[in-house]
Amino acid sequence: MKLKHLLFTCLLLCFSTFAIGQNEISYLSGSLEARGNFFQRDSLVDTPNTPGYDYQLFGAESWLTLQYNRWGFDIGARFDLFNNSNLPEPLKSYNAQGIGRWYVKKKLKKLGIYAGYIYDQIGSGIIFRSYEARTLTIDNALYGLQLRYDFSEDWNARIFTGREKQQLDDPFESVVKGGAIEGFFQLGDSTVASFSPGFGVVNRTFDDNTMNAIVDNISNRSNAELRLFEPDYNTYAFTLYNTLSLGKLTWYAEGAYKTDDVLTRPDENLQAELYQSDGIVLYSSLGFAARGLGITIEGKRTEDFEYRSTPFFEPTLPNVGIINFLPPMTRINSYRLTARYNAATQFLGEQAFQVDIRYSPKRKVSYNVNFSNITDLDNNLLYREVFTEFYLKKKKWKLTTGVQFQQYNQEIYEVKPGVPLLEAVTPYADFLYRIDKKKSIRFEAQYMNVGEDDNGELHDYGNWVFGLVEFGLAPHWTFTVSDMYNITPGKNTPRDEEGNQDAVHFPRLDVFYTNKANRYSLSYIKQVEGIVCTGGICRLEPAFSGVRLTVNSAF
Repeated sequence: MKLKHLLFTCLLLCFSTFAIGQNEISYLSGSLEARGNFFQRDSLVDTPNTPGYDYQLFGAESWLTLQYNRWGFDIGARFDLFNNSNLPEPLKSYNAQGIGRWYVKKKLKKLGIYAGYIYDQIGSGIIFRSYEARTLTIDNALYGLQLRYDFSEDWNARIFTGREKQQLDDPFESVVKGGAIEGFFQLGDSTVASFSPGFGVVNRTFDDNTMNAIVDNISNRSNAELRLFEPDYNTYAFTLYNTLSLGKLTWYAEGAYKTDDVLTRPDENLQAELYQSDGIVLYSSLGFAARGLGITIEGKRTEDFEYRSTPFFEPTLPNVGIINFLPPMTRINSYRLTARYNAATQFLGEQAFQVDIRYSPKRKVSYNVNFSNITDLDNNLLYREVFTEFYLKKKKWKLTTGVQFQQYNQEIYEVKPGVPLLEAVTPYADFLYRIDKKKSIRFEAQYMNVGEDDNGELHDYGNWVFGLVEFGLAPHWTFTVSDMYNITPGKNTPRDEEGNQDAVHFPRLDVFYTNKANRYSLSYIKQVEGIVCTGGICRLEPAFSGVRLTVNSAF
């Protein structure tokens, strides 16, 4: 059955239930996320040979989701639209529209049925995670079928099979299938100690076209005698995990192993090279929570654990086709400059740990210190961060302030050969003052110092200062003015039409209007190129200059 016919059948079922049984409880909900970009070329924003700026001048993305519940059925569909969009590939234009997701769920006593585009994960996602992250243009849903059986309230098993989605194009041809069993039990009648164990396995089978392409790639190598290998159609991944709760302690541990797989790595000329290897991941998290004190310690070792539907992928789309997910080992920073340099998870080799300590001696006072350290398997430093934060709240105002120290390997994270380790120090402050019950004003101030390389040049774009003023008029309006100022240009700072490398302003103006579950915004943006991350998954965000209109609605 064609997709449009299946969607029509689902909608017909929805409307027919209104006519058949008026006493049946039904629920219809939905949401809309849409944005339009009006591109405006600026000589200080590096956007060469980009269709949006050259001649298209406008681009849009939108997602309309509908969900319907009746008679124990959970039915949903999502319409996706991309018109002249630079979101998937920053320097290109993408046009597509259609049903980006549909699904049907039904529970039959102990058996659960889930068909369509499936979002799920096993354990922490190390061997399998199908998920969506729109800001990074990720939609790695599994297009297939999942069955879940509940043995009891505490134990269940699920199996699935399908193919991985790639935006609105046809799904990948390689087949992914697997399953997991998870449970929960306590020691005797005690509630002090409890266990939540699980075991999962996933298999990926290459399709014939992918396998033929792999064989051709190996056969055409100039030094094939040194790098020949015999690829397997099937790769299996196994994981064993458990959460132990013991009083104020919570300990999660997971170990995963993957059989021989075809992977991609850069060779000595930074060109993609295929090789074959098995893989392993060890991950653990220990948490302690007491009154006013919270401590979390995480550690992870990764070796050759990239799991894809195909080893062939565009460098500009590194997150497309990934079957698994590796937990990040850095904090999620939210301020403009503290979030400028992010450490993307390294699937092929990474040793990392993170410690987070939060202490609140009083309800309105808190201290936070976070330390993270990431190296490759040869112990070469990739990323290090020390983040401090102090929070104080009074009746009419609150203050958040601290300092961030970073060491960041641009050669690895941004593929810039020969670039020395960047070191940045970023103090920041966020102050909110409530004028009255409806009016408030908020200030942000941040400064980033990146230091000099061995040649006496400032790293990357140089030093930055960021300022923001936000005025809130409850319950509807918010007005924001900000500027990211390249106060001391570095070697990568763009030059103007005359070739001068002067200090550059990147201003932004926003107007937000909120009415119940609807939020609208109109923004003028001049944005520098940078890395954007969501939960350890990162992509290079292009420079942008122009006007952006966004609409978010729930109904």
